[in-house]
Amino acid sequence: MENPFTFLALTIGDTEISGWQFLMLGAVAVVLLVIVIVVINFFSVWIRALFSGARVAFTELIALRLRSVPVGLIVDNRITAVKAGLDVSIDDLSTHFLAGGNPKMVVDALIAARKASIHLNFDRACAIDLATKGTGKTVLEAVQTSVNPKVIDCPNPSSGKTSIDGVAKDGIVIKAKARVTVRTNLDRFVGGATEETIIARVGEGIVSTIGSADSYKEVLENPDRISKTVLDKALDSNTAFEILSIDIADVDVGENVGAKLQGEQAEANQLIAQAQAEVRRAAAVALEQEMLARVQEMRARVVEAEAQVPLAMAEAFRSGNLGVMDYYRFKNIQADTSMRDSIAGTGPSAPTGKPAGSQ
Repeated sequence: MENPFTFLALTIGDTEISGWQFLMLGAVAVVLLVIVIVVINFFSVWIRALFSGARVAFTELIALRLRSVPVGLIVDNRITAVKAGLDVSIDDLSTHFLAGGNPKMVVDALIAARKASIHLNFDRACAIDLATKGTGKTVLEAVQTSVNPKVIDCPNPSSGKTSIDGVAKDGIVIKAKARVTVRTNLDRFVGGATEETIIARVGEGIVSTIGSADSYKEVLENPDRISKTVLDKALDSNTAFEILSIDIADVDVGENVGAKLQGEQAEANQLIAQAQAEVRRAAAVALEQEMLARVQEMRARVVEAEAQVPLAMAEAFRSGNLGVMDYYRFKNIQADTSMRDSIAGTGPSAPTGKPAGSQ
């Protein structure tokens, strides 16, 4: 059978090259070209790592490029770590980068922790770096706070409040301002409460301490009593910080809330008493009107009874129980009684308020 690559046969000088040999030369040329491109792209990075004592294989560099990881960033951070005595591999750094972390910040934090003799491994540093992502804080800041404690103002000035107000038992308001010195607890940083929790707990402790004082003078005489009481409550439990000290920066006297409340209570009691008095007055007026109505009722009964007298007298005349003389004597007695009433000023003809016959 005729070789299909016979037409590709070439003659170079006295040497004839077959088609298969030509393909093999082409493949070798392609491989050499790829090697040359790889060397051109990664040689500077590779030689920098080699002379820095952080040897990196070309296969690792190619893997970084295929995973779209910045080769220079990863290699430079490995060189920095190795120079600082940290054993951090290319794979660890690239994995953290792909997870959304910042390899440079992690390496810097590990170096800072090593220099300060703080135990911090690579995995925990990566966890802290990912936990602080988007919060405006960094793992390096957490390590630096662990080395150099930071001061937190309580209350936070950004909240708009300038003091924490508490009321002593005598009703006087005490305005206090505290400064809390904390350092980062790296073991509890991931999942631990933040600065806002520290500020809230310290504020609660200050209000409780002021409220337990019998007089505002006790607080003014011993402001350190607040800090000691608050510090003894272990307010840093389950937080990302360890409280070193709580210092009272300022203590002022506010208004007398107790007197104000007593005044308001007195006004309320006065209104209640006025309402009760009005109820009693209304009841008395109603009772008076009821008595007047009963008097009118009694008078009506008297008039009704008096209306029965002529009828009874007529009946007595008819039955013979009353004579004419008896009737005249009755009329004389009635006239005499009317005259006496008129003289006494109680009769119907006498002026109101004056006896009859008075000038």
